[in-house]
Amino acid sequence: MDPARSVSPRIRAVGLTLLLAGVVVGGIVLSAITGQLAITPTEVAGSLLRAVGLDTVWAPTDPIVESTLWFVRFPRILMGLLVGAALAVAGAVMQAIFGNPLAEPGVVGVSSGAALGAATAIVLGASVLGGAGIAVFAFLGALLATLLVYVVSRAGGRTEVVTLLLTGIAINAFAQAGIAFVLFVADTASREQIVFWQLGSIAGSLWSQVAIVAAVGVAGVIAAILLAQRLDLLALGERNARHLGVNVERLRLVSIVLVALLTGVAVAFTGIIAFVGLVVPHIIRMIIGPAHRGLIIASAVGGGALLVLADLLTRTMVAGAELPIGMLTSLIGGPFFFYLLWRQRRRSGGWA
Repeated sequence: MDPARSVSPRIRAVGLTLLLAGVVVGGIVLSAITGQLAITPTEVAGSLLRAVGLDTVWAPTDPIVESTLWFVRFPRILMGLLVGAALAVAGAVMQAIFGNPLAEPGVVGVSSGAALGAATAIVLGASVLGGAGIAVFAFLGALLATLLVYVVSRAGGRTEVVTLLLTGIAINAFAQAGIAFVLFVADTASREQIVFWQLGSIAGSLWSQVAIVAAVGVAGVIAAILLAQRLDLLALGERNARHLGVNVERLRLVSIVLVALLTGVAVAFTGIIAFVGLVVPHIIRMIIGPAHRGLIIASAVGGGALLVLADLLTRTMVAGAELPIGMLTSLIGGPFFFYLLWRQRRRSGGWA
């Protein structure tokens, strides 16, 4: 017997979550000390302790160090954690309601729908309402895209792989055409801001934006955890779930709104960051099994860890330049997506 499989799924889930939490802590420290301005780990710790009223000899004496930490690096780190968690949980929930491991906000067009909504908000002037205005439009775009995917790709109570992917291609194409039109009619300042959404980046994150993502993201993750037991029952099949007292259509509708909320609030402030919701839940499911409570919690921590480390790489891979984080996650997720397609085809003896 495989020793790893002899351990109960709950223990594996707790162990993996703690391991990922350690990775998150390490990623936070590395991100805080790495940059054009050298900052020591003790200065980071001292600055955090000072913020809670515990002044120590570790606290930085240079005001530039303090400003860099609190106005540049800390908001960026927190944004990476929150967005990574939101996208990973959105992917896990989406895979549950579609019953398909290839469902992911970026792949099936939900992220593009949110980006189109955000771009429209900028051009229409909704951005004058602040981050909340853009977030609302991004949510509406993500919600419409998710509903379209659900309605078009599902037939006979299941989602075909090819239909899901073709639906995603169509929605992505439509959203990209919409973004191109918005770029055409936008002024120069708005055009530069919209291009940002297409590349994906957490640079320049503000505390006001972090607060919005935190409020929606934390509430969304908690809601997903509360739905976990019903998602487990749904995995047994719609008929079995109904016999066990699950209102399947209500569960799917609530889950669709939840996916749109998590994806919309992430895209509203960071742009399109693809494949986080595909790679993270899939790998975690392979390690701890399909039970959704542990899967969602570990995915939230793992998604945050992935984006914090990915953002660190974007700042350090090329000297004097910063790569878009969306490009880096696509370089990681693209080959993984092809692997999943290849494995799915081998299992079915052809395209499903």
